[in-house]
This record gives sequence, structure tokens and C-alpha cells, in this order.
Amino acid sequence: MNIAIIGYGKMGKTIERMATSRNHRIVYASNDPLMSASAIANADVAIEFTQPDAAVDNILVCAEAGVPVVCGTTGWLDRWDVVTKEVKKMHGTLFYASNFSLGVNLFFALNKSLAKMMAKHEQYTAEMTEIHHIHKKDAPSGTAITLADGIIGEHPRYDHWKLKGSEEEGDLPIKDIREGEVPGTHSVRYTSEQDAIEITHEAFGREGFALGAVIAAEWLPGKTGILGMDDLLDI
Repeated sequence: MNIAIIGYGKMGKTIERMATSRNHRIVYASNDPLMSASAIANADVAIEFTQPDAAVDNILVCAEAGVPVVCGTTGWLDRWDVVTKEVKKMHGTLFYASNFSLGVNLFFALNKSLAKMMAKHEQYTAEMTEIHHIHKKDAPSGTAITLADGIIGEHPRYDHWKLKGSEEEGDLPIKDIREGEVPGTHSVRYTSEQDAIEITHEAFGREGFALGAVIAAEWLPGKTGILGMDDLLDI
């Protein structure tokens, strides 16, 4: 399969190694912010890991080129409705995930189940912590937002998330920490006066994210519309 890699930083290079180890061919790999549809015309699928201010244009260029795109860039979801509407209008294909790790997506499902159970016990309050490397631009992380949305959907006490220190009644607090080269750690904690319950996912490196993105790319050709890890993993 011919793959275009949009965003050729540390993550893009890890994806390249993972894709070539699975016998795929890289036909485009660049950080060029002015990517054109013609540049990726020979690709069967594109994998996009860039920055929030570039992701939207890249997704729309892929749709214009008729190239399905796997997007792992976070921080642009305030434009989700506009982007997905345009992708559908062009009969394009967008596979988006805030995190491509198999373990994280199982963690998402566990988080929802725990939130549903904890909703019955008013003495427990929830909070989240996410830790990432110092190069990460957005805060909280896309993974943390997905986890927060999972709690909000299952727990009637919470109707919105806020960064810790700015939260009000009904807000789920998220503490964001940036240190070293941490690839990603996410924790959800429920605390009462008597005890605490905590679940945590810790990534050991970029390889798990890269593998998930390549598997999504392998699965995507021939499909249309807006898709995600729940579709791929049948969660």
C-alpha cells in the first residue's frame, strides 16, 4: 500500500519505520505546511500527525485529492462540525482518533464503565491528570478530553471539563503536566473521605501509537465517511 505521511517529526518517522516494516511504501513524507492535492495523488491513504493549526487544511486537501486520511492531530476539534461536513460533502474519508494505542482505546471503554458505576455513589468526586512531554502544544490532551467526555456522558454530576484550578460546580477538573519526554500518562481518580479508586494508562513510547495508526490506514481504503477506533476495534 502507498502511504503519505503528513507531518514528518518524531511521530511521523516512527510511523514510517512501522509502515515499512509491514511492507508498505512511503510515497510522501513532509512537514510542508503548503501541501497540495497533487503531492499525495499517488497515495492510497494518508496519515496526518502535525499541529492543530495545520490539521484542518491537511484533512480538506486529502478529501479534495480523494485520499482517505488517518488523523491523529489533536487540538482542532472546535472545528469538528465544519470539517466533517466538508469531508462528507466531498465524499471523503476521515479516520480520527485522539489516541491510536490499542490499550488506550480499551482504557476509554473501562473509563465509561467505571463512570457509570461511580454515578450511583455521590460520596466520590472525580478528577483527571494527564502527563506529556514538554513539546506537546495542546492542553489538556485529546486523549484526556476523550476520557472526560466519557465520564460526562455517564455521570450526571459532570456536564463539562475544565483545567484544574478554574473549575466550577459541575465541571470535571483535569490537571495537565508537561515534563521531560513523557509519551503520555492518563489517570482518572475518584475520591471520597474514606478512600480512592484510580485507573491509569501509561504509554512506554511512540511505537504503540504508530502501530495503531498504520493498522487504521490498512483498514481504511474502500470505506467512506467519518470513522474512528470504535469502528476499527468494534468496541
